[in-house]
Amino acid sequence: MAQKYRLGIDAGGTFTDFILSKPDGDVQIYKVLSTPHDPTLAIRNGLAEIDARAGVSAEELVSQSDLCINGTTVGLNALITHNGAKTGLICTKGHEDSIEIRLGHKEDGYRYDPDYPPAVMLSPRYLRKGVEERVISTGEVKTPMNEDDVRAACETFKKEGVESVVVSFVWSVLHPQHEQRAAEIVREMLPDVHLTVGSQLYPQVREYTRTSTALVNAYLAPILQKYVGAIDEYFQSLGADKPVRFFQSNGGLALGSTVAEQAVYAINSGPASAPQAATFIAEPWQDQNIITIDMGGTSFDITLTHEGKANVNKNIDFLRYRIGIPMIQVETLGAGGGSIGRIDEMGLLQMGPQSAGSEPGPACYGKGGEQPTTTDANLVLGYLSPKGLVGGRLELDQDRANQAITSKIADPLGLSLERAAYGMFTIVNNNMVNGIRRVSVERGYDPRDFVLMGAGGATGAHITALANEIGINRILISKLASGLCAYGQIISDVKYNFMAPAPFRLDSEDVSSKLQGLFDGLENKGYDQLNKDGFSKDDIHVTRTLDMRYTGQVHECTVEVDAFDITPESLKTLEEAFHIRHEELYMYSERHSAIEVVNVESTIIGKIERPARMKQAKGSGAESAKTGSRQVVFSSDGTRIDTPIYDGAKLGAGDQIEGPAILEEETTTIVVDPQWKLTLTDSAVYELVKKG
Repeated sequence: MAQKYRLGIDAGGTFTDFILSKPDGDVQIYKVLSTPHDPTLAIRNGLAEIDARAGVSAEELVSQSDLCINGTTVGLNALITHNGAKTGLICTKGHEDSIEIRLGHKEDGYRYDPDYPPAVMLSPRYLRKGVEERVISTGEVKTPMNEDDVRAACETFKKEGVESVVVSFVWSVLHPQHEQRAAEIVREMLPDVHLTVGSQLYPQVREYTRTSTALVNAYLAPILQKYVGAIDEYFQSLGADKPVRFFQSNGGLALGSTVAEQAVYAINSGPASAPQAATFIAEPWQDQNIITIDMGGTSFDITLTHEGKANVNKNIDFLRYRIGIPMIQVETLGAGGGSIGRIDEMGLLQMGPQSAGSEPGPACYGKGGEQPTTTDANLVLGYLSPKGLVGGRLELDQDRANQAITSKIADPLGLSLERAAYGMFTIVNNNMVNGIRRVSVERGYDPRDFVLMGAGGATGAHITALANEIGINRILISKLASGLCAYGQIISDVKYNFMAPAPFRLDSEDVSSKLQGLFDGLENKGYDQLNKDGFSKDDIHVTRTLDMRYTGQVHECTVEVDAFDITPESLKTLEEAFHIRHEELYMYSERHSAIEVVNVESTIIGKIERPARMKQAKGSGAESAKTGSRQVVFSSDGTRIDTPIYDGAKLGAGDQIEGPAILEEETTTIVVDPQWKLTLTDSAVYELVKKG
């Protein structure tokens, strides 16, 4: 039978989103509460919800899907809560503390703060074991490896119940044999532990980054392995004849077996798909400069796309741990619908980063939460319907919201209920604006040159206020906005990254053939992997990056180029690309200086056919969608304005709404500020434009 569905699942901190797509462009969105104690339970609940509402059983859906894709926060949550595997490190003797020394400084922003506490080590000191061995920077062996040291480390790990082991030696990327032999001993003595070998996972020159990346991978791998196994087993029990794909932090899909072994690639997999969805949604307007903001129940995620390309970071400190792999840059704040409002020791109102999550959730959920949250403030201000969220299936308790804000915020500050709620709304907005400026202004971009793309179920209530503060005059919000990341998954390609060290000067002998040989080796791995996955050569695209610097510089910058034959003549293309990139980053170049390469990396992409774009039937005027009105607060004085309410399901293409107004979709609510005008387009996207 021809397969007719595609399913994307994005597991967030509060809600798990499901996007169900058919080839004709019919796309449906479903939401269920996340189940952090058992992430697979939310998937079962979501499939049951699809069955109940769409009449498509889980077995029929899965067996007739060409792709089932899962973006998960399992790894992210384990890293945040330090609930990963018990991990041991085998390293070069004398380098047991390199991950704690952290290149001699704290993370940016805290470098000179003596009170900032050290990061929690993923491998405690007593589980970091040094091995007598030494390879020098030429790749020559100075000291042979003492195998007895490796065996002694394994004996300790066995006694301590270690679940995961890292092997990472100095300059192993130039001479991996020591790591390979140590890995053989570990597999022999500890056959049941997960093993990560630094030079295999991420063979980058720079010991600290390589070792830290391997440690994060080892810390998360057993958890991801268990999660991936449970998901695959469940989908197979439903009749899936194709493996589940999992979304990676690099912006592409991969098989579960790959994610289980390379868990570090799945840390930020959920929000990493947002740029892909935003670019696709904005195509009819030919917008290529997009800031996407995704406000869910727990966090606020920001991504930036410039000239059609998402910002990609490497070698960054993520949640205080150095990670070398390429990751879509996602600025994450503790500013979601569940962000808790409180009065600090100075008597000032603060919002977050603590969150009520989904258990117990905001006070208005009526599940035991007593702390006032952003969602409670939005309910008090009239932005959210008292009838509830998700089409009324998640009831809201107005009295509990009023009580929480009155007792915890309004009375202590001597404010009215409305002014206290608006203060909470304003402060959480300021937190989000600061995050938007970090990914734009602090990187040299003027946010006024970008369109603002709304994502996440809670974003619509804040987006016009955010745009007012930033100075952006256009907003796009898809009808699928509350599940935008899940939508991004179903239109994304399979992507693998392979890296190799390349300590070559561009003016050295035979450098062109050496570089070409390295790239050929990396790309052949990718071709083999994608061929096994059913991709033909015509469906595979390759891009290359080189970490380059002027000879004598300490740090390198990453240069992206297309795949082409590297010859003595085409080396000029690489040189010019580096000069241009250096000028972009540092405002100058040294065209008289010699250039050296440090690492090379190939990105191999398997192109997946995208579903058809959504289509919206023509409307007959917004008046027919009006369902009533309610009293809404739009200013700090707490004054309520009688504001019309519209049902998004009754609007059609071309229908327009003038602010102030509230537009209610099943899974989100859009607050149209008095200064804005909204139009529903034929691609099922709301375009908001500032008046005047």
